[in-house]
Amino acid sequence: MSAASSIPNSPQSQPSLKDRLFWIGKKLLPVGLFLLGVVALIVVVGLAQRLGLLPAAAGTMATAAKSGAIYTCPMHPQIRQPSPGRCPICGMELVPASSAAADLDEFSVKIEPAQRRLANILTAKVVSGPLDATLQTVGAIAVDESRQATIASYIDGRLERLFADYTGVEIKKGDHLAVLYSPQLFGAQVEYIEARRALAAAGGLAAVRQAQESLAANTRQRLREFGMTDDQLAELERSGNAQSRLTIYAHQGGTVVEKLAVEGNYVKAGDPIYRIAELSTVWLMLKLFPEDATRIRFGQKVEAVVQSLPGEKLIGRVAFIDPTVDPKTRTVGVRVELLNDGRLRPGDYAEALITLPIGPKGNVFDADLAGKWISPMHPQIIRDDPGQCPICGMDLVPTSRYGFVNEPTPQKASLYVPRPAVLMAGGNSVVYVEAKLGVFEIRPVTLGPILRDKIVILEGLKADEEVATAGNFLIDSQMQLAGKPSLIDPLRAIARSKERKGPLVLENIAVASVGGDTGKNLEDLYAAYFQVQQALASDKKPTARAAQSIHESSAKLAEDPAFPVAAKKLVQEVAAKSEHLHHMDLAEARKGFKPISHAIVTLASQVRSESAQSPFTHFYCPMVPGGGGDWLQTDDRLLNPYFGSEMLRCGEKVQMFPTQGKPEIKDDSHKQRQATPVKKGDA
Repeated sequence: MSAASSIPNSPQSQPSLKDRLFWIGKKLLPVGLFLLGVVALIVVVGLAQRLGLLPAAAGTMATAAKSGAIYTCPMHPQIRQPSPGRCPICGMELVPASSAAADLDEFSVKIEPAQRRLANILTAKVVSGPLDATLQTVGAIAVDESRQATIASYIDGRLERLFADYTGVEIKKGDHLAVLYSPQLFGAQVEYIEARRALAAAGGLAAVRQAQESLAANTRQRLREFGMTDDQLAELERSGNAQSRLTIYAHQGGTVVEKLAVEGNYVKAGDPIYRIAELSTVWLMLKLFPEDATRIRFGQKVEAVVQSLPGEKLIGRVAFIDPTVDPKTRTVGVRVELLNDGRLRPGDYAEALITLPIGPKGNVFDADLAGKWISPMHPQIIRDDPGQCPICGMDLVPTSRYGFVNEPTPQKASLYVPRPAVLMAGGNSVVYVEAKLGVFEIRPVTLGPILRDKIVILEGLKADEEVATAGNFLIDSQMQLAGKPSLIDPLRAIARSKERKGPLVLENIAVASVGGDTGKNLEDLYAAYFQVQQALASDKKPTARAAQSIHESSAKLAEDPAFPVAAKKLVQEVAAKSEHLHHMDLAEARKGFKPISHAIVTLASQVRSESAQSPFTHFYCPMVPGGGGDWLQTDDRLLNPYFGSEMLRCGEKVQMFPTQGKPEIKDDSHKQRQATPVKKGDA
């Protein structure tokens, strides 16, 4: 058979219809068999699933795909796909996005144990207690400039002899150092001797004698200016013999650190001969960053270890803090005064450790300086009573001038957490508190001093709460996936944290009395406030008369010089908030009443009129939106001004403010609580 005959459409041959159909069927048979096998396989798998022989995984995937479920990786939340599987980055099994950030509430997220282990989430307790900050730096020993002196010539002459003839000689005050030959000095001594003789020979003429006395006094003073001591002048007066050589004595003890002349040199008046340093105290010169320098004070204790005396701690005190920042090194110079027993050498290096016992707001506490008096030039001079510094003669000053406490009270406790627990971005700072096992709640915090490994928390946390110290960025990402407040957008959490929970806390209540017109205006203010409170409790708007009375009385008290200064800020707040109170509708008036009531409650805990007769009762309602539901009444019958008849009896009695002095011990049995709000009409 030829090649041409094997092709159905060959021009040499025209195959029949039967041949054409046979050829098409032969080509389509494998495809048909394949499709038949696929159909048979689907039927078999379906029967097996219906009989329970195979899990319906495919059906589940189809259902998941239909429902639009999104799966994500707990470690890499950017991985999102519509079906289960494993993370292409870490291989962790994907979980539904909704379970990765369980909808516990608006401010928390649940972390599963497996996620917690893989993310290495660690927690630590919030600690309340005394806190110390430490600053470590390196400095050099230097000569105390206040104890340096220069021995110079007072007159022209030639140095015939130098007794301290090498650097390092130890000398004492009054030791002879050099002999100076000076013809000028000899001539001045002769003039003085002749003036004394003329004075002795002067007759009874008063004018002549006065002139001779003046000449003798002037020539004697001239010799003093030339460097002669009182003993040398006395010897000259006794002997009557002028000397051309002057012995120069040391007016300060110490060590000769520089010898600036040699024997035989001619010197002029003022030329230096020796430089002496008294090394009983030395300076330790330190360089600190500006943020560290602001936390230390004059007189602050410093521990130093000198390189040549390893293992031995020396105690010094800060003597000077440079008021400027070095523009080249961006550091602040700090000078520490150290007592020297002869082993400290200028130029040696030392490691310094400054321990700063700090309070919640960075106040410095030092029991050794509490209530003491200190020398403003020599901080090693510390006394219990005022007096003068034995070194420089300056008056001692109280240590409180430099920021130390007046009384040796125990150091205040600070609330602090490990530094990694706080997430910071711009002006926002948050931590994640483990409210329950595996449940982490975002908590905005207000930061105090930031130390090397700790951060002081001023607001937002309580002692013994557990905070996340590692893996908190994973927790924050889960909050973002759930659309909840996070570090990027913590505004809702911040607004929630500002809501005060519980009644207004007033410490050290002590009611003072004021009299005269001041006391009358104060009682008028309280009376107008109670009119507004009763109106709101009766579901009525405040009257114009009551609102105007509150405003005028508080404004008068704010300008009254007899009114206590500490309370003026409160009445200023009342005056600012009350002027337009009667122009508001009922709902707005209740909102505007809240800041006025807070100020009045605080004011009543501080001051009353001397003519006041009845105490005030402080009430609190926990149901007020945003918190802060405090108010005062003149009796114990609770009338809620924030809800009126809707919940007239909702609230609790907090305490009573007396008309004068301190309140009695609070009795919790008098509290009135109502768990279920009273419906309108039930009151």
